[in-house]
Amino acid sequence: MSKERILVVEDQPDISSLLKIYFTSQGYEVFTAMRGSHALEICSKTPPNLALLDVNLPDMEGYDIGRALRASPRTRHIPIIFLTARGERRDRLVGLGEVQAQYYIVKPFDIEEVHTIVKNQLDEARRKNQLHPVTNLPTADLIGDHLRLLLSAQGWSMALLHINGFETFTQSYGSVVGEDVLKFTALLLNEAVNELGGNDDFVGHMVVGPAFVLTSSPERIKTIVERLLTRFDEEIGLHYNFRHRKQGYIEITDDAGGTRQVPLMALSVGVVTSEDGPFYDIRELSETVEETRQRALHEAREQGKKSWVVFGRSR
Repeated sequence: MSKERILVVEDQPDISSLLKIYFTSQGYEVFTAMRGSHALEICSKTPPNLALLDVNLPDMEGYDIGRALRASPRTRHIPIIFLTARGERRDRLVGLGEVQAQYYIVKPFDIEEVHTIVKNQLDEARRKNQLHPVTNLPTADLIGDHLRLLLSAQGWSMALLHINGFETFTQSYGSVVGEDVLKFTALLLNEAVNELGGNDDFVGHMVVGPAFVLTSSPERIKTIVERLLTRFDEEIGLHYNFRHRKQGYIEITDDAGGTRQVPLMALSVGVVTSEDGPFYDIRELSETVEETRQRALHEAREQGKKSWVVFGRSR
C-alpha cells in the first residue's frame, strides 16, 4: 500500500522543516508549499490525503486555499487542519465554519498532539472508504455520492475507463510495478482535467480493479478523453522492459501450457451523457456506461487498435 500523503502549507522554513521531518519519520509522504498558489498546484496534480494549512501566507490566506479545496469535487473530501498563530474567535469561526476545516490549532502546538489528530482523521477517511489506497483518488462512497448528484442534473457526461491487460502485466511484473501504472494513469487523468477541464469536473478510482471514473461537461469530455488516450498509448511502454516494449506484447503461458501473446496495456473508455438517460438510479447509470465501455473494448479488438473510446446513444 502506498504511503499516505500530507500537504504542509507553511511559509516559516523552520516550522515547515519540523513538520516535514517529523511526519516523514512517521511513515508519511510529505509535500511542502510556502505559497498558496504552489499548494493549489500540488492539490490539482497529486491530491493529498490531508492538508495542514497556515493562515498567513505571502500570496493568499490559508482560508482561500481551504475554500478552493472545498469548491472542487476533486478535492472537497480532503481533511483540512489549520495550524496558525491567528487564534481570535472570528478566525476560528471562518476556519471551522466557513471553510469547514476538521480542526483549528493555534501555535505554538504540540507536534505529537497534531500527529494524533492527523492519524485519527486519516483513519476516519479510511473507515468511510473515501480514498483509493494507491492513487488517493475518491472511491466508493465519494463516487456514489457524486453520481447521485448527476442523476438529478442535466448537461453532464460520465466516462468509465479501464486499463486492458493490467492483470497480465501485474502477473509478469509484480504488484508494486502495477501500483506505479495506477498512479501513472491517475496522474494523466488529473493533468488532462487540469489543462482541458473545469472546476466542476470529477475524477475517481473504482475500489476494485484498474477502473477510473471521469465526469465533465459534454463539450469538454471528448477533448479530455482523447488527450488521455493519446498520452497513455505514447507513454505506457515506459513501464515495460526493453524487449516487451520493442515487440509490443508479453508472452504468457496459458492453462493448457501453450504460449500466448498479450498486447501492451491500453485503455477502453465508455462515455454516456445526461441525454442518454433518463437514469433512475446509480446502478442503471453504471450498467449503461459499462456496456458502452465493453463496446469500446470490442471495437478496439476488431479493428486492431490500442486505446479506444465509444460514446453513448447521444453521439
